[in-house]
Amino acid sequence: MTGNEKIRPIERAIEALSPQEAACRLCPRRCGVDRAGGEIGVCRSGRSARVSHSLLHFGEEPVLSGGKDSARTKPDGRADGSGTIFFSGCNLKCLFCQNYQLSWQNEGSVLADEELAGRMLDLQEAGALNINFVSPTHVILPILRALRIAVPRGLEIPLVYNSNGYENAGIIGLLDGIIDIYLPDIKYASPRASLKYSNAADYFEHAGPAVREMSLQQPVLSIDGAGVARKGLIVRHLVMPGLSGDSLEILNWISAHLSPCIGLSLMSQYHPCHEAPEEIRRPLESAEYARVRECAVELGFETIFIQPGPFPDGGRLVPDFCRKEPFRWD
Repeated sequence: MTGNEKIRPIERAIEALSPQEAACRLCPRRCGVDRAGGEIGVCRSGRSARVSHSLLHFGEEPVLSGGKDSARTKPDGRADGSGTIFFSGCNLKCLFCQNYQLSWQNEGSVLADEELAGRMLDLQEAGALNINFVSPTHVILPILRALRIAVPRGLEIPLVYNSNGYENAGIIGLLDGIIDIYLPDIKYASPRASLKYSNAADYFEHAGPAVREMSLQQPVLSIDGAGVARKGLIVRHLVMPGLSGDSLEILNWISAHLSPCIGLSLMSQYHPCHEAPEEIRRPLESAEYARVRECAVELGFETIFIQPGPFPDGGRLVPDFCRKEPFRWD
């Protein structure tokens, strides 16, 4: 869909969602706070978006950021990168979050809608393959208002909705015709695990229908001749220590309920961070990840992104958002 074709659904979504600024129910927490009036809920966000970093990110799935599986490279041999905007705050608040500086500590600066639109256009000018909204759920209104500014000014690369999966399916429905690529997590099937680690016993109760809506909108992962995704759905799942059985349940659900033409990204990069409880304050074992990977292959997913590992020193890969270059580990 071209930029101009997105204007109408953007306007429609803004009109439908604007009343929630006075009584926010954008996510399943349904805090009901008056964000326009300065109240904050679980996500600790007001009317405007708070942004930590906007940058070209080379660590996403290769079809999003380029890399060895993509033919799209710059003259110096580097991939173009995903134009990633990291929003502060979070509606889920996982105890083990690697991005805890953003989700828990709210590191970042508040941007006016015009400034956020400028960040998007700057990333496109820098050669980004897409605009990748990381943790957009709680700031979808300022994102939409910024898109209303940026699209008429020439923003035309694909838009990526990079979400923790704890969504209202009805809100996702309003994004039809706006979002080109959905990149949600499905973190848990077990209410016990989601309650213990994210204080959200109803996580899968909401994530399942929301991701199904994403699959209805974008049922086919479309990759161009240069190996770059143009539209579609990639479901991420982080395999966690001691929860491989839960992972198998999630894979079976995805296989049974979503389009077979989506992408599946199995992540082995777990590293205990922030306030991870004792039982998951250990690295993921190779056998745990192998069990889940083998299940995915047996289920016949057409497109699977697999990480090496588990990483022997996963902590080395944890970003530091207090630095200008959070993904530089030297």
